[in-house]
Amino acid sequence: MSTPPAVPRDPVPAQSPAGTPPPTGPGGYPTELVGPVGPVGPVGPSGPPEAGEQGVPGAAGDGASPQRLRVLVVDDHPVVRSGIVGMVSAESDIEVVGEAGHGDEAVRLAGELGPDVVLMDLRMPGTDGVEATRRVLEAADPPRVVVLTTYDTDGDILRAVEAGAIGYLLKDCPREDILAAVRAAAVGRSALSPSVTTRLVGAARATGHHAGRGRGPRISGGGAGAPVMLSPREREVLAVAAGGLSNARIGAELHITEATVKTHLLRAYAKLGVDSRTAAVTEALRRGLLELD
Repeated sequence: MSTPPAVPRDPVPAQSPAGTPPPTGPGGYPTELVGPVGPVGPVGPSGPPEAGEQGVPGAAGDGASPQRLRVLVVDDHPVVRSGIVGMVSAESDIEVVGEAGHGDEAVRLAGELGPDVVLMDLRMPGTDGVEATRRVLEAADPPRVVVLTTYDTDGDILRAVEAGAIGYLLKDCPREDILAAVRAAAVGRSALSPSVTTRLVGAARATGHHAGRGRGPRISGGGAGAPVMLSPREREVLAVAAGGLSNARIGAELHITEATVKTHLLRAYAKLGVDSRTAAVTEALRRGLLELD
């Protein structure tokens, strides 16, 4: 009697110390390292990139192993920069492809190296992080920029968001938050430190209050005098998106399809003159079009 062929078994996943497989998020990243960072645009553990964004290269369900995330680290202090490089490069799914000590060098290396994410210091001699962010994002296929700084003033935060940064973290935040922000930015999700979120919402409301008198910083958009009307559903979707949910989870909560969620987000982006959730929520708050509890 012939021996029946062996049935191939699925590979056994890596076991956690407790003996159970660790849950994974997009691209196979452990969900404990892809957890929330702040209430406006936190890092989500699952779901597609936000509207208008692309996913991580190699993360599609084509059977290919996810590629390592390519990160460029920008900081004018060599010791600090080395520490950030060491922390990030210790992760098996992240590769530091370059280091820059000032804004001009950051712009040049971003164009030459094609990173997925740039960790950008804010205040540097010469070209600062805000201007460098703006120039990096002018490329045809730009990386995502996450500001990593010691400054959390209202003006600094709003200028960075206006320039297009998808995340804003303080250097004293936990290591896990920085790593989660890199992974979140790579799939198009915003990431803000909780203290930055509080200041961002407060500053957006304050600038909205003074907008009619021409005072306060502005987020890129139609300007304070340009009338903008969001539909009730667009405001509803933005309010839920501010909690950091994926398009699929927003749809489930509002009982609409994921495609409808994306449509409402893109329409809101176009009306507000922005291209990310963080900027959309900030601009809607500034204009008095959105209220968050």
